[in-house]
Amino acid sequence: MYYEWDEDDIPYDEDEMIEQVFEDPHGVSALRRATASNPRNLPCPTCEEPNRLTPMDVWKGYQCDACANQAERGW
Repeated sequence: MYYEWDEDDIPYDEDEMIEQVFEDPHGVSALRRATASNPRNLPCPTCEEPNRLTPMDVWKGYQCDACANQAERGW
């Protein structure tokens, strides 16, 4: 899946960019924030739970936070 950034989606301040791009900025999740152009409407490839990932998450090869925590930390 290809995601095309809209010029309005790209902030100039790095902290603002982090806040706008990530679902849990400054947390442990790498998942992207759901937006109108990047909705959280896809299943996790590992647990197959629906509506866990955005198209950008899938494009990056991610799995949901619960599966990532289980794989990386055992919880």
